[in-house]
Amino acid sequence: MLRSLRAGDEAAFVELLRRYGPSMLRIARLYVPTRAVAEEVVQEAWLGVLSGLDRFEGRSSLKTWIFRILTNRAKTRGEREGRTVPFSALAADGDEDEPAVDPDRFLGSGVAQGHWAAAPRALPEERLLAGEARRRIEAAIAALPPNQRTVITLRDVEGFGAEEACSVLGISETNQRVLLHRARSKVRAALEDYLEETS
Repeated sequence: MLRSLRAGDEAAFVELLRRYGPSMLRIARLYVPTRAVAEEVVQEAWLGVLSGLDRFEGRSSLKTWIFRILTNRAKTRGEREGRTVPFSALAADGDEDEPAVDPDRFLGSGVAQGHWAAAPRALPEERLLAGEARRRIEAAIAALPPNQRTVITLRDVEGFGAEEACSVLGISETNQRVLLHRARSKVRAALEDYLEETS
């Protein structure tokens, strides 16, 4: 693919647009206030990709390199638009002392201390696939702090691996894991609330 792109193969570029364009727009949208601005950011990122192809050294995958260009452009544009701050400034959500899962869900004493008092409810797949459940999931993700929202979007919505997400966002594996755990816990809690409402 890289060889074709460097040779100016238009079909290879069209394939990249098809493969990554929608995901790039969703990621850009996390940093900027409107879809129109996100579309501009994606266009700027593609221009950066095209102009930088000769300098791409292959120290990461092509996908990771493209999304790193995108997030850098989106962060810069978001700061200019007044919506975001640098990702590194978001290290603390203000909830770093708040447990990801309510401690009351665990046994506090005895031989089984620290084990689930009641296991998390199984989430029926057919209900999760329903439109209302998807909207609840999307709303729960949208309500997350920005750094958690970005990590869960990359990992669980866009399907990035842990290493790719760390590289794209410029964060450590440990930080990524903590952010993802907190995000997933909050989304799961929102889903459990939804399922209790509809039971």
